[in-house]
Amino acid sequence: MATRYEVTHTARIGAPAAQVYDVLADYRNGHPRILPPQFQNFVVEQGGRGGGTLTRFEMKAFGRTLPFRHEVLEPEPGRVLVERDRDLDTRTTFTVEPLGPAAAEVTIRTELTSRSGLSGKVERFLSTRYLLGIYRRELENLSAFVTKNSA
Repeated sequence: MATRYEVTHTARIGAPAAQVYDVLADYRNGHPRILPPQFQNFVVEQGGRGGGTLTRFEMKAFGRTLPFRHEVLEPEPGRVLVERDRDLDTRTTFTVEPLGPAAAEVTIRTELTSRSGLSGKVERFLSTRYLLGIYRRELENLSAFVTKNSA
């Protein structure tokens, strides 16, 4: 039996929420520039801005390179983006909340499925630590990117 779990990280970004969201929703020029080095060969297959975008990429994890294919949904344009994996039961949500005119809070939350039992506990522990590191780096990159591009 499978077990659902989630990994979440939130950071404050010193830029207007609209600017932050614009970078996240721009899968051709913005979003690829904030991805940590574990992401490789990022390709936009369709669209490129917000909902309806289809992407594919590879991710290095635990000594392996894994392929991924995502579909982007925009349940709340300007606030929430969802990347739904086209092959696995996994989704990553980016939520941008304004914190006044010049700051935003960004949360990255991924919902995943693991095996049950002891092997599942180990899998959840390792993947949670791994993804938290990636999300910290991605949000640091986002902060640096919007700061550099608003100067």
